[in-house]
Amino acid sequence: MKKKALLSLVAASAMVLGLAACAGGGGDGDSAGGDKGRIGVAMPTKSSERWIADGNALKKHLEDQGYTVDLQYAEDDIPTQVSQIENMITKGAEALIVASIDGTTLTNILEDAASQDIPVIAYDRLLMNTENVDYYATFDNFLVGQQQAWSLLNGLGLTDLEGKAIEGAPEGPFNIEMFAGSLDDNNAFFFFNGAQQELKPFIDNGTIVVKSGQVKIEQAATERWNGEVAQSRMEDLLTANYSGGDKVDGILSPYDGISRGIISALTDGDYTLGDEWPIITGQDAEIDSVKAINTGEQYATIFKDTRELAKVAGDMAIAALNGEKVATNDDSTYNNEIKDVPSYLLQPVIVLKDNIQKELIDTGYWTEKEVNG
Repeated sequence: MKKKALLSLVAASAMVLGLAACAGGGGDGDSAGGDKGRIGVAMPTKSSERWIADGNALKKHLEDQGYTVDLQYAEDDIPTQVSQIENMITKGAEALIVASIDGTTLTNILEDAASQDIPVIAYDRLLMNTENVDYYATFDNFLVGQQQAWSLLNGLGLTDLEGKAIEGAPEGPFNIEMFAGSLDDNNAFFFFNGAQQELKPFIDNGTIVVKSGQVKIEQAATERWNGEVAQSRMEDLLTANYSGGDKVDGILSPYDGISRGIISALTDGDYTLGDEWPIITGQDAEIDSVKAINTGEQYATIFKDTRELAKVAGDMAIAALNGEKVATNDDSTYNNEIKDVPSYLLQPVIVLKDNIQKELIDTGYWTEKEVNG
């Protein structure tokens, strides 16, 4: 009987452990942490290496400061993210750092956080339509869009990397197409609007032609920033607008994953590397796209150092949790339809083949082996 009881206890324990493992919804769970308090970190997905890097950087920074970290990834499923944040609150999170899947969908759970005086930091994606977000940590996203446009224009030989006209630049016209991010991400509008400001003069004077005519963000949007969605749209654009012998010369892409989808569509559409290969932009300096820049498939990316963003967001959460002054440098740009959210904006950097070593390898973001191995 004692042996049977012991076996039953072991089986029950295994079941409990199994259920606990399933409950995370794709998260990394709690860290060993410290005794200063518990901070919940909600990330949107592990399907992008960028978000993995963000989560790891936040976890390390907060643990180094003595906090326990509850890090969860929702795999781009909104109900999962809501449930994960609910669980963080239930388990005693004293502050929340949230990179939302859809910034408009967390209103109720943020009310729960506010009712318990839990400060909320929006991480790189603004939480919309709620008064219950305290601070926002991000990059200068309008500048990101400008830099993407300058990268495209530079690749076409029209401007330098600060948007200044190059003397003796070609007259064109150049055929380009535009891609935007997901409409449920407020950043997508900043990126697109920043790029449009820089491209519009060249469109207006005929140097650049958007052959498809798709110049509105609703036409160019890519749901969930998905590379396969971008690939499908690029294939459709090529079929509808470039089957008569015309070539696309440049493509505005707001994210490296979208860029790789575009590259796949071009390759399938019989484009080959060389003088006629289009100029393609990007963002996030993901390793596969850095390699693509080295090979010439992608012209540029925008590097946003997530290690620095993690420090800023982590320090915001710690200061807010302890009732201390929270550092911000922009309190008016980011309105979430309810209020201007006090923000800290970091500066992005354009990366091309010539400065991969300086910006990505020398800074330790990627290793020489990762980039060139």
